[in-house]
Amino acid sequence: MIKRKLALVVTIVMILGGCSDSTETTTQAPDTTAPSTTTSSTPAVTTTVADVTTTQASTTTSGDPVTDGYPVTITHGTGEVTLESRPEAIVSISPTATEILFALGAGNQVAAVDSISNFPADAPVTELNAFAPSVEAIAAFEPDLVVMSFDPGDIESGLNALGIPVIVQFSALSLDDAYAQIEALGAASGHVEAAAEIVDEMGRTIDELNAELGRIGSNFSYYHELDDTYFSVTSSTFIGEIYSVVGLQNIADPADAEGFGFPQLSPEFILEADPDLIFLADTKCCGQTAQTLAERPGWDQLSAVQNGNVIELDDDIASRWGPRVIDFLGAIVAALEALGE
Repeated sequence: MIKRKLALVVTIVMILGGCSDSTETTTQAPDTTAPSTTTSSTPAVTTTVADVTTTQASTTTSGDPVTDGYPVTITHGTGEVTLESRPEAIVSISPTATEILFALGAGNQVAAVDSISNFPADAPVTELNAFAPSVEAIAAFEPDLVVMSFDPGDIESGLNALGIPVIVQFSALSLDDAYAQIEALGAASGHVEAAAEIVDEMGRTIDELNAELGRIGSNFSYYHELDDTYFSVTSSTFIGEIYSVVGLQNIADPADAEGFGFPQLSPEFILEADPDLIFLADTKCCGQTAQTLAERPGWDQLSAVQNGNVIELDDDIASRWGPRVIDFLGAIVAALEALGE
């Protein structure tokens, strides 16, 4: 239960951190009623790590979905759901799930996504509220599967009452959680092999970078800024684990006595720690840049500022736990390599 509550809080923090103004065209839901379906949802023990069981083995090539691997049962953040057939009208109320589905090759199975699912560019963005969607608005798209990153109320139970299956995937607490969610969506959408290939490629890249740079990074410290009120992350979080791949030392770790993972630091604490690298994950949400950071009282004296080691991240990439984690890691690696030049 504690892990589930933590995952819920982390999910909300990550979504808020990754929010940005979107100028993409949105799509209105069709004026239809919710359909009936033979898909059933059965409550089960809560876990953030997805398990998958199928009635028969199936294989496919990347981007080529299967239809004979059903029914399939997925264990997700709030229980279990059984899909009797491959979903063809998925609604995603999760920017991360949207990215994963398209990376799997399931984009043509996605009927609608929420208003902040801004990647990839061809995702069918709608006016569905990512923070407080309504059952009626979601059901209007006649989905045969809904994926959410958290349940802001009684959305899951409301959709289940209409016969619409739901998968809830809270924010990943580790790389293993992220891998499990990719595999779960692969199984749910009929792209099992594509999911395995993505997870394998991510794992291999991360292992190679760890072997190459792990010891080098241990010589340097960093500060990851979630917003302009100095909330940060510790090494125990999913984001912190990405930095640990290359061995970087997190200045926020000593400030998290309660082990929450997202401490709010003080300017004085950061100035005293004087990190070698500063990563801004609030460039979109809060308009922060290397320049605005340098204008804060006393911050122009920080080593990272004077040496040009303030890295402006893409909030979305730095806050989502899908395949673009490798892009986030790439930005970290580039910053670390620049230190050695």
